[in-house]
Amino acid sequence: FFMQLSIFAIGRMKSGPERELVARYLERFEKSAPAIGLGFGGLIEKPESRLPDAIQRKREESAWLTSYLEPSALLVLLDETGKSLPSETLAGTIGKKRDLGARHMVFAIGGADGHDSDLKSRADLVLSFGAATWPHQMVRIMLAEQLYRCVTILSGHPYHRS
Repeated sequence: FFMQLSIFAIGRMKSGPERELVARYLERFEKSAPAIGLGFGGLIEKPESRLPDAIQRKREESAWLTSYLEPSALLVLLDETGKSLPSETLAGTIGKKRDLGARHMVFAIGGADGHDSDLKSRADLVLSFGAATWPHQMVRIMLAEQLYRCVTILSGHPYHRS
């Protein structure tokens, strides 16, 4: 099977070291992933909503994401209220979904207000990188690194040491 992993992010990263680090991890992912039946489906960036209140902003950003999602796509939301998973567990989840025939998994990073509650209830997984609040750029870096780490775990590469 071949499953595409994509990133949908609210907010645009400016050029600089953070963007370069994300690109480096995604490039490593793209080179290693096909050998284990995974591929990179792309990075979609949308500017933050300019609506006046948080609820409206979250709804608009959610609508943008929903319009991008194929009906069969698996949705993983990054949110501070989500589950904090060890890398091995995340890799296992990705591998299991791939093996069950999933074709697309989308990892979504919300805007400053987070994700809409309806979107959270539709998500296949709500994932957290810990209880701390992280800047948008850091979350992107951590996600790109974790996706690469998941590939290395699934392929038995020594990058991940447990």
